[in-house]
Amino acid sequence: MSNKSKILLVDDEPGMQRYIRTLLEIDDHQVETASTGEEALQKVEKGLEPNLVLLDLLMPGIDGLETLEGLRKLQPNIKVVMLSCVNDTKKVVQAIRLGAVDYITKPFQKAELDAVIDQCLGINQQNYTGEVEDLGDETFFVAASANMRKLRSQAALVANVDIPVLMLGESGTGKEVMARLIHKLSPRAHRVFLKVNCAAVPADLLESELFGYEAGAFTGATHAKPGKFELSNKGTILLDEIGEMPPSLQAKLLHVLQDQQFSRLGSRSVIKVDVRILAATNINIPEALANKRLREDLYYRLNAFTLQIPPLRERKEEIPILLKHFMTQLSEQYARAPLPYSPEMLAACANYPWPGNLRELGNFVKRYLVLGDEKLAINELKPRTDGTGAEFEPAAPRSGAESAGGLKSLARSAKDGAEAEAIAKALDETNWNRKQAAVLLQISYKALLYKIRQYGIARNKNTHKLSAGA
Repeated sequence: MSNKSKILLVDDEPGMQRYIRTLLEIDDHQVETASTGEEALQKVEKGLEPNLVLLDLLMPGIDGLETLEGLRKLQPNIKVVMLSCVNDTKKVVQAIRLGAVDYITKPFQKAELDAVIDQCLGINQQNYTGEVEDLGDETFFVAASANMRKLRSQAALVANVDIPVLMLGESGTGKEVMARLIHKLSPRAHRVFLKVNCAAVPADLLESELFGYEAGAFTGATHAKPGKFELSNKGTILLDEIGEMPPSLQAKLLHVLQDQQFSRLGSRSVIKVDVRILAATNINIPEALANKRLREDLYYRLNAFTLQIPPLRERKEEIPILLKHFMTQLSEQYARAPLPYSPEMLAACANYPWPGNLRELGNFVKRYLVLGDEKLAINELKPRTDGTGAEFEPAAPRSGAESAGGLKSLARSAKDGAEAEAIAKALDETNWNRKQAAVLLQISYKALLYKIRQYGIARNKNTHKLSAGA
């Protein structure tokens, strides 16, 4: 990239403006200056098209945030880096929401400024290019679509601001992956990252799982045990499926968010921790708030910044990359030679809606690798009524012509139908106590929750409607 990038510097302090201009001109950048937000907007309105804007946050007249908003209206794709002498978390978050690509705290050294400019302008190819990004623990991040590139940029910015982040999206879209990305890009990256699935742990055990307990706190507590918050001190904790947390426990979590302190079960002493809290859920937030399933004060505390992860059907550009990477990863895991994807299979994958998102795609690749049957794999992606497409109905006897589509497909449909009916019956018998239903079905609590979503089993006074659910 040419060193002669055009940079608009907006700062009301003459001394700081001269200092930054000197740093920029040393590297042959073309520098335009403005002392107020109004002046900056006038220059852009008159035709100035800078490669980058360095914008002071606190200025007389219209401040940096108003100026940023105005610049984005004039040039929606303009790149703006905020400059601030104070690390005001609220203003930084607001700037990110308004479209700032980065921020830097004054005073700063030339190396810091150079790093930010290089990142924003792509010098030395330091910006993210959309390739597979390894996050460790067999997780990876891909951003080949415009939506995901924007999300990654926001994640990179918010990673450096120590605030809670709430990730929303359908099941399987990659909310945990986004959480791991934030952790990796944050100053806590060298510390521990712990995930707690609030839906997988029975309600009566979740409190001790999160906050720990002392010996004798309850029957069976023979020795003290630290909770996940203690274990993730100085690091990051992801509270997955936060919408499944009992309201009584949400109150204690709110206290931790506010004061970063809590007590173990059975203890009166207070434990102080420094933990970055991330949360994820696929629930309908307005509905959960209206039904008191999610505390409003907790939601607004967690909602300091929100990342909405789009479903896979809205970022189909990433499907070929994901298919290739899943095949590479799984073939190594199962010690098998990777299988190729024919144009017909790639087309079928591109046209399939993937209601289960990345999780379903990964399982599809796994089945294809293990069975090695391309025709069966393609047939699996065709529209059907087994809970992944239209409303599910138990399989009925078919004529010879109808059953000619394949006995395997028919058997799978019948199996899914029987499984869904058994789950619905167990839930009905236990009055929708999912913990008891899991025991009755002899499966894990987590597996039951997954299957309820897979088959779209919904509670109803008279019947259990089985329909698609992600």
